[in-house]
Amino acid sequence: MGVGRAAHVRICVGALTLTAASAALAELPETATTHAPREMHGVAALAIFGGLVAFAVILSLLHLYERARWTRRERELAGALDVLRGAHDRAEMLLNAERQVIVTWDRRSEPVVEGDISLAIYGERPTSGYARRVLAFGTWLVASDAAAVEAAVETLRARGTSFSLSLRTQTGRSIDAHGQAVAGRALLRLRETSQERCEIADLRATLDETRRGLSALAGLLDAIPQPVWRRNRDGGLSWVNAAYAAAVEAETREAALDGGVELFDRPAREAIIRDEAARAAGLTRTVPRLSAVVAGSRRMLDVFETTLDSGRVGIAIDVSELESVRADLQRQMNANVRTLDQLPTAVAMFDVSQRLIFHNAAYRQLWDLDQAFLDSRPSDGEILDHLRAERKLEEQADFRGWKHGVLAAYRAAEANQSWWYLPDGRTLRVVADPNPQGGLTYLFDDVSDSLNAETRYIALRRLQAETLDTLAEPVAVFGADGRMTLANRAFCTVWRLDPATVEERPHVDAVIAACRSLAPAEEPWLDIRDAVVGLESRTAQSCRLEVVDGTVLDCAAQPLPEGATLLTLIDVTASVNVERALTEKNDALEKAAQLRDTFVHHVSYELRSPLTNIIGFTQLLGDETVGALNDRQREYSDHIMRSSAALLVIINDILDLASIDAGSLELQREEVDVQTTIEAALRGIEDRLAESHITLALDVPEDIGSVHADGKRIRQILFNLLSNAVGFSDAGQRVEVRARREAQELILSVRDHGRGMPPEIADSVFNRFESHTLGTRHRGVGLGLSIVRSFVELHGGRVLLETAPGAGTQVTCIFPLFPFDGLQREHPERRPATTPTVIAARKPGLAVH
Repeated sequence: MGVGRAAHVRICVGALTLTAASAALAELPETATTHAPREMHGVAALAIFGGLVAFAVILSLLHLYERARWTRRERELAGALDVLRGAHDRAEMLLNAERQVIVTWDRRSEPVVEGDISLAIYGERPTSGYARRVLAFGTWLVASDAAAVEAAVETLRARGTSFSLSLRTQTGRSIDAHGQAVAGRALLRLRETSQERCEIADLRATLDETRRGLSALAGLLDAIPQPVWRRNRDGGLSWVNAAYAAAVEAETREAALDGGVELFDRPAREAIIRDEAARAAGLTRTVPRLSAVVAGSRRMLDVFETTLDSGRVGIAIDVSELESVRADLQRQMNANVRTLDQLPTAVAMFDVSQRLIFHNAAYRQLWDLDQAFLDSRPSDGEILDHLRAERKLEEQADFRGWKHGVLAAYRAAEANQSWWYLPDGRTLRVVADPNPQGGLTYLFDDVSDSLNAETRYIALRRLQAETLDTLAEPVAVFGADGRMTLANRAFCTVWRLDPATVEERPHVDAVIAACRSLAPAEEPWLDIRDAVVGLESRTAQSCRLEVVDGTVLDCAAQPLPEGATLLTLIDVTASVNVERALTEKNDALEKAAQLRDTFVHHVSYELRSPLTNIIGFTQLLGDETVGALNDRQREYSDHIMRSSAALLVIINDILDLASIDAGSLELQREEVDVQTTIEAALRGIEDRLAESHITLALDVPEDIGSVHADGKRIRQILFNLLSNAVGFSDAGQRVEVRARREAQELILSVRDHGRGMPPEIADSVFNRFESHTLGTRHRGVGLGLSIVRSFVELHGGRVLLETAPGAGTQVTCIFPLFPFDGLQREHPERRPATTPTVIAARKPGLAVH
């Protein structure tokens, strides 16, 4: 195109030059031309004409050339326009292929927004003005993302800095924003990626879950004690767990892998491969157990190995103990079979398919069955049919329904008992007990003899009842369970009991409640109750009952065999006067007892001074101030010291009781810190706790505060309670000390988990010189609880005793937080009861929190 334009210019220049030359010749002076020949004029005219013609021809040619060139150019531009239109259509198709918006800025014109503008106006109908709303990022993006994209767009338009952001719309959709400079223009692309992000998030979550699962599985396999390994396709080890490395005695798993240390030898590994192939084919396992050296010892292992795409994985389970337990179980089962074979009760066991799997000799003899028939493992239904055919079962109107009911025991959850009456007169008690693993166990007990004996027993009882009814004296018999089994007519008449009530076998407590209205004295009834239901002793007892009508009855309780008790009553009204004549003698005896107590008090006081001297000189000997002692002498000195200290405590207790009885003991009241006082009492018992291996549990709140009381007596109370609790506790048990403030009262309790006390002992433990060992080595003079009760009552408090045989004992001391002395002097009627409350019906296992 450049060469054609140059030739065109040269032609135009030549034509213009020729035209100019012709014009110059025409303008020559006439004087000059007159001298030229006329021929020159013709030539010039001809040259001018030729130049014009040439110019016209050149112009025509140039016009034709340019027209052809512009026509060709027009065709080229039309083709280029078609190409651009196609590219534009393809760009629009790609732009609309997904939800996206493209915004373009140049330096002078307004931004151009193209694409799916509903991206920014989600849920609204688009209008002509919504295209610009795309750039109002704050109206459809969250505030932080809107600010970020606006700043990035500003930087892109100012400096051409590219950016890529992940944005979140106000409706929760995800948008990717990408900005860059293209051909001097700023271009922003907004594309919705909610679906892609959800898919990516799901894939990422799945990947994380898979990784966690693989990590957990790897950790589990590395933590279990069973060796686990993985082999590659060549059969070499590619991974082992820590148990495998320990089994082959490798320092680390890597050492086991690097050395290729195998747990099994080659024949065993080949057997494992064959076993895996057999299991894959559904055949029976060929390698039930393998022997291997695990950590230096020979063990029996159960090996499982399976083939995967990447190789094989396996695990070895140590079943050495299982084999030993299985052998022991087999021996035990054989012993049980031998034992059951010796039982007179017929036993038959059926499996879950109702087929006989075991029977003892008594079963075979009971039904007289052939051994060959039993060895064929017949079903339960077949045995019933066989017994019916042999006429060994009672005839049933609907045998099929009866049989269905018998076999229903296989579906029962609990044991079922029934009675079978055989044609030969025997009676069987049949127990069908479902087995935990399925199936049923039958127990056939021939109770014919026991039923006959029961019949004779009932007849004998009727004979005895008729015999007793003829007696004039009231007679009653109580069974081992404390229920009345027999009472004659005289007994019912004296106590006005309904014979129908006696037939219901009332308990001794119910009988006492019915009779107490006629004889209100409580102590005789307690003796009668103890004689009937007491477990401590089975000796004859007697008591006296005074009826409200003046009748006096002597009651005698005589133990009978098998735990029964015979109760007989005799009218002794006539001899009561004689008994009352002995009252003076009883008074004299009481005075003698009082003199005894006085004598003990005086003796204790006189013993205190020499005992103090003994303790002092013993301490001097023990301190070796007068010379060194050998081991035997030191042992004697310690023994003298401990015995003297124990005797001094007893003497002090006796003197304290004497002072209390005389009314001369006064409390030294002060503000006593409860927690400090408890800790001081505990220090005095620490050695006994250690010697007896008894644990002490202390439950005292830090804010328990103080109480206005005699601190020395409080410590003495706690020391006596702790000594008593330790004395009646066995090694390994626990003694609990608890303190609480409730309703203007301080509650201190000491509880042991020893043997506990029966009611008859619990009623007298607070009496002086009452001591009971209850089967323990603890033996005292019986003053500890008396001291406790006396000191608590001096403080205006009360004592509660909770105990039961086998459930331990808890003693609770309740002190008023206010001083009691003034209240006692001003209002004697408001003084608390001095009798300790005994709660002997506490349930075993009561815990103190």
